[in-house]
Amino acid sequence: MRTLIWDPVVCDETAAQSLAAALDVSPVVARLLCHRGHGDPESAHRFLYPQLSQLHDPYGLTDMRAAVDRLCAALARKERIAIHGDYDVDGVTSTVILRRALELLGGDVTHFIPERLRDGYGLQVPAVERLHADGVRVIVSVDCGIRSGEAARRARELGVDLIITDHHEPEAVLPSALAVINPKRPDCTYPDKNLAGVGVAFKVVQALCQRFDREKWLPAFLKLAAIGTVADVVPLVGENRIIAKLGLQRLSQGPHTVGLRTLLESAGLQNTAIDGFHVAFVIAPRVNAAGRMSTPDLATRLLLASDESQLDQVRRLAEQLGEENTRRQAYEADIVADAKKQVETDVRIGAHNVLVVAGEGWHRGVIGIVASKLVDAFYKPSIVLSVEDGIAHGSCRSIAAFDMLGALDGCADLFEKYGGHKQAAGLTMTADRIPEFRDRINAHGLACLEPTDLMPRLRIDSELRLAGIDSRVVAGLEQMAPFGLANAKPVFDATGVELLGTPRRIKDRHLKVQVRQDGRVFNAIAWRAAEKAAQWEQHRQSLRLAYSLDKQTFRGETTIELTVADLRCPDQTVSPGTA
Repeated sequence: MRTLIWDPVVCDETAAQSLAAALDVSPVVARLLCHRGHGDPESAHRFLYPQLSQLHDPYGLTDMRAAVDRLCAALARKERIAIHGDYDVDGVTSTVILRRALELLGGDVTHFIPERLRDGYGLQVPAVERLHADGVRVIVSVDCGIRSGEAARRARELGVDLIITDHHEPEAVLPSALAVINPKRPDCTYPDKNLAGVGVAFKVVQALCQRFDREKWLPAFLKLAAIGTVADVVPLVGENRIIAKLGLQRLSQGPHTVGLRTLLESAGLQNTAIDGFHVAFVIAPRVNAAGRMSTPDLATRLLLASDESQLDQVRRLAEQLGEENTRRQAYEADIVADAKKQVETDVRIGAHNVLVVAGEGWHRGVIGIVASKLVDAFYKPSIVLSVEDGIAHGSCRSIAAFDMLGALDGCADLFEKYGGHKQAAGLTMTADRIPEFRDRINAHGLACLEPTDLMPRLRIDSELRLAGIDSRVVAGLEQMAPFGLANAKPVFDATGVELLGTPRRIKDRHLKVQVRQDGRVFNAIAWRAAEKAAQWEQHRQSLRLAYSLDKQTFRGETTIELTVADLRCPDQTVSPGTA
């Protein structure tokens, strides 16, 4: 059973009280805002109430003007434009919003999204040649292309103007495209460096709307931009927060195009206040399943559908997405079991700081999820390799203390290709190099990771007794949402909590309990904590909970429920540096 280190956040109580008075919010919410760097009332107000007017000028992105000028010329000349996307949620939503914007402006637009198993990742030479043969004069990449130097050279040879929009880390030399729009390029002074791929595509749409005096269109594009932003797990601050917050509001309100409406209905989310959880765990897996298990065009065609006459076709597409998602879950469960077995039984794998597992014929569409599951289970950087015909395709996921892309840079000579971020990356290499790769990346992991880096930590935002949970606290937390990277869901600490009744197991993995403190009674759920049932029972009169708050609606009645992140007991030893 893994022990969490509790990290209590220290707050300037005087500043929090001042902020609470200035904004008329609960002191609990004021402390949370101070923790997140919004101790100034103006900054806190902008955070709580984001507006489209707070978006930065899109022309602050290097090469944006050249890109928009070329797209405007293509629109005027009726030249064919192709949007080249990627097969995940970020890439699909990027493709849809940019294609729709250009079509609304009268463009002749098509799209191409590579299939994972047939085409591989990213912008490739064969795709450029195929699009050129189809009469395309301008290619706009979204969520990919920043490391596609060879494809850019081929486009130039063919006389095709290439506009790259991406958010992944660039190499030292940028591709020789007509325009390269990426806030992470070193010479770009744009103030927000952490946009998702769909965020960069959204900025292109914003620039086009400005150019054509169609800014009233912009809110309609927020819904898909929010889905892609939340799904890509980028920091939900700055422009990402504006996109996610306002987009989720519009997703909850409607109306929607027939494609988006049918997707929400098939996921059981019609007439639902949609939040980040729904996107991350209900909508995104369905959209992703298309690219993981078959063709991403299933999801793209569904989200592009806007004519009510397409309803029957759209319903079939939504049904296919559901079926692919079910199939994805089955493959994923099998591979997770195999991967965990390797870690737990082979000391050459499990004893190291970086987990590198490999399997012949593992489905490449799910190995990224498997890598994330290994990180969750073992709290170590994890690399999952699918081997087929002597080639290993890998997905990598990391922990906060380990720069995965930097580690791969140190093994670059082993790869056919690689790329990504500090926390997530992909690679391809010949299978015979796996042992050397495992040795080298683990040597790097041994050198740069301390034992405490491999101990998961739980940020504790504030003490909050159950009697302190009131409508002002709940309203303030709702205003702070959506939660995610850089705006984590608040976790509170309550000591001396009493267990009522007997913990009830759910699906043999989770616990449903009822707790009481100071006369207040709440239902609570502890995910993946069934093995702690005896602990709950043994110390039922005096428990210490780390918990967050969730709204639950059943048959029209809304209640507040606790989600227990961790449990401590009166006699439990507290390690130095823990709460």
